Amino acid sequence: MMKWKTRKAAVILTAVTLTALSTLSIGQTYPARTIRFIVGYTPGGGTDILARLVAQKLTESFGQQVIVDNRPGANSNLAAEIAAKAPADGYTIFMISAGQAINRALYRNLNYDLERDFAPLAAIGTVPHIIGVHPSLPVKTVADLVTLAKSKPGQVAFASSGMGSPEHIAAEMFSSMAGTKLLHVQYKGGNPAAVAVVGGEVAVSFNGLPAALPFIKSGRMRCLAVARDSRSSVLPDVPTVSQSGVPGYEASVWYGAVAPGNTPREVVARLNSEINRIISLPDVKERLALLGADPMGGTPEAFGTHIRASIARFVKVVKDANI
Repeated sequence: MMKWKTRKAAVILTAVTLTALSTLSIGQTYPARTIRFIVGYTPGGGTDILARLVAQKLTESFGQQVIVDNRPGANSNLAAEIAAKAPADGYTIFMISAGQAINRALYRNLNYDLERDFAPLAAIGTVPHIIGVHPSLPVKTVADLVTLAKSKPGQVAFASSGMGSPEHIAAEMFSSMAGTKLLHVQYKGGNPAAVAVVGGEVAVSFNGLPAALPFIKSGRMRCLAVARDSRSSVLPDVPTVSQSGVPGYEASVWYGAVAPGNTPREVVARLNSEINRIISLPDVKERLALLGADPMGGTPEAFGTHIRASIARFVKVVKDANI
């Protein structure tokens, strides 16, 4: 009996040792091939812009290609399903935003669970929304927009990247706080939504600043206000929404990276360390500043806490807005 127990203990010890060695080996050799960085929206939007910035730096650091794979559709739920079902080996990363937390609050039946099926890697950055309009629209201020919208309830259209998207939520919050009713028109991403405003298809944009900034700088979109508590350094002459007659209004979107659940802890730690290093680089910080984005960073655990808090917040927003 004692010999059997001794053999059993030896087998267990050997298994534990082999697992530890295997994990150590993964941590030492990772990455050994191309990494796929999935983005749930079309190229050119805020999620895509930040993902490509990080992907380029990861490629330089790892000596392996980190390729951005745009999979738009179903308000980024299609990309989330693909990422959730990918092997948990560190070779698939998924760029998420506040949109995923909104989806958790918005959809009753998803084929993935944001908390259960993903391992948080790191928060990357946060950007404010802006309120922009086509230059032909006869409004120069937020107060003008509110007056126009109240005179034409349900007729002044805004563009978003989909039902329940951050742009949609930002617009619904604005409508609620300003006492207006806007018409929602959906597109497949932040960039197509911004292009729709520039092209005159719709009148108003609630885009994130990175997607809208090139059009604002070129004069093809008039920025009425930024949706943050202070003015943006890249648009210092543009007031905040609070300063423009809708006190207390703020709308921003955060971005971060996750991996499929059960990704080895050593790989998670490696990716977290690299992402934190990248967003602290002077040239990256400068690039983020030019986009109107603020770097975040932190531990995987802190990002997981942030995701859970965002889900709880947006459950209330979606319910209050009756979306």
